[in-house]
Amino acid sequence: MQILLIEDGKFQRIANGRALVKAGYSVMHAGDGDEGLRIARENMPDLILLDMMLPKLSGLDVLRALKADVLVKHIPVVVLSGLGQANEAKLLKEGAAAFLLKSEISSGSNSSVLIQAVERVLTAKARV
Repeated sequence: MQILLIEDGKFQRIANGRALVKAGYSVMHAGDGDEGLRIARENMPDLILLDMMLPKLSGLDVLRALKADVLVKHIPVVVLSGLGQANEAKLLKEGAAAFLLKSEISSGSNSSVLIQAVERVLTAKARV
């Protein structure tokens, strides 16, 4: 399974990437919204992990662009946000498959929350 991690924070990108690889996933990385959209369209990952605060193109704009594109709209997107759960309902309505607070997954020792969310979304996708 291939996962695209769109995250501008180097530490977060490396830590989450390592946790995903350790769990058996192949991981592609993007450091901004434009790059993330390009990689998603070129590589068609099985799942996208999307930070909301990105340079060039915001996470919300990336989510909207992904869900408006017939080629990639089927790819589930797990939103990673530091802004709190007040945004969760809005992001789910915009098409996100799941919402995770960055504070819940910010340490490498707590990567199980991230992996469980990824597995839950991928399992739900397989049932469809």
